[in-house]
Amino acid sequence: MWLKDSSIGRKFIMSITGLFLVLFLLFHGSMNICLVIDDLFGTEGYNWICAMLGANWYALIGTGVLALGVLVHFCYAIYLTILNYRARGNDRYDIEARQEGVEWESKNMLVLGIIVIGFLLLHLYNFWFKMQFAELTGIETSMFDPQDGSAIVKNLFTNGWAGIIYCLLYIVWLVALWFHLNHGIWSALQTIGWSNLIWLKRIKVIGTVFATITVGLFMIVVLYFLGVNIGQMFA
Repeated sequence: MWLKDSSIGRKFIMSITGLFLVLFLLFHGSMNICLVIDDLFGTEGYNWICAMLGANWYALIGTGVLALGVLVHFCYAIYLTILNYRARGNDRYDIEARQEGVEWESKNMLVLGIIVIGFLLLHLYNFWFKMQFAELTGIETSMFDPQDGSAIVKNLFTNGWAGIIYCLLYIVWLVALWFHLNHGIWSALQTIGWSNLIWLKRIKVIGTVFATITVGLFMIVVLYFLGVNIGQMFA
């Protein structure tokens, strides 16, 4: 089967699962911006979205599909890296021509991916476990109502020095995520066919723009609550 036995097939799977995750991150980041808007204007947009998603069947299906996509993406990344080590020494990806500007990301995609996955697990514990999982099972996983996601986020990021540490950890995660997406998006578009001389530079720009917007949405929230936390500590 060409999806499994050929390098193009394996990279095609990596590309499709990766692009799906990018779309999810864009939605998730856009949703998180509501936290800042709510805190500034006293609205409840974020909690309304949490209630709309929650433990509903469509949210559970989406969570399952996302989890499967992450698993396939990560497993194929390890598998592809092992094959490339055997075939080409220290080269991470089986790409014939290295492109200027993405050399470092290309060589360190697996390391960046491991950092991203590690912090994703931390993120799932901090939020999914205390929100959707708690609502689904009825198990109390925090002191807050599972649908009061705004309170859960604020408690994590504005809890004194612990909040500052969490903000700094998330900033490290987001930087790694930016590098991973910056290379991964244009590489995925190249794999699915946008690889001619006209489009190659364009898709690199597209990758950088999407990576910056996606990570920026998350970064705004972290930096905002970091500022709030510092202001509360030294007021």
